[in-house]
Amino acid sequence: MHQHRRLAILRRVLNDDSLPLRARVAAALVLLYAQPVSCIVRLTIDDITDDETTVAVRLGDPPSPLPEPVADLMRAYIQARQHLPYASSRSSQWLFPGRQPGQPMNPVSLQVHLRKIGVPPQRGRSSGIRQLVLQAPAPVIARALGYHDKTATRLVTEAGGTWSRYAPGDHTR
Repeated sequence: MHQHRRLAILRRVLNDDSLPLRARVAAALVLLYAQPVSCIVRLTIDDITDDETTVAVRLGDPPSPLPEPVADLMRAYIQARQHLPYASSRSSQWLFPGRQPGQPMNPVSLQVHLRKIGVPPQRGRSSGIRQLVLQAPAPVIARALGYHDKTATRLVTEAGGTWSRYAPGDHTR
């Protein structure tokens, strides 16, 4: 998927209030942070921090700040979780609770929701990670988003990036 197409889908997801809020939040995590649906469904409420100035999501280390339109969407989604149809979901710590008590949403179900709103999860994620590794060193992206270093390095090479000689770690010694 081209970068322009990914960003057009992201814009629509962020601005179209007629789309389900849960799918909009998940789509933003796929398109912006290149997260696989299998990881998104494993996020908990504790993985989201909101100090009233910044909303961040713990995908790796350190937590990734959400840009303002996505932060507002996340705040709205967390508030809306209080009104979920299943009583067991309301008390669940999963960010995307499933129908079964204590279980997260099934990743396949979330993929179906994303496709219904026009978001191709795999292609959107691939496009997102390719763009991210072109903008910053692979080890930095890997650590921030929870990817393995070797995976991020392979992706930067495939994308034709120039960060191949970046040495990760503390350079102050």
